Amino acid sequence: MRYQVSVKLRKDFIEVNGNTITIGVTAPPEHGRANEEVIRKIAEYFRIPRSSVRILAGRGVKKKIIEVIA
Repeated sequence: MRYQVSVKLRKDFIEVNGNTITIGVTAPPEHGRANEEVIRKIAEYFRIPRSSVRILAGRGVKKKIIEVIA
């Protein structure tokens, strides 16, 4: 399933509403750290391995499209 993801910096939360996810990350947006935190939090929320979550679009921006393979 694909999700539209909005990232908020310096916060720690995750909200899922249909196919939209709003997620707060505390990691800095440098060297992919924030993206890794996004993947980790989504995987934990859905209780799936991190390898089942991938960023399809938006690696360098706050709006992303994420694919979750369950």
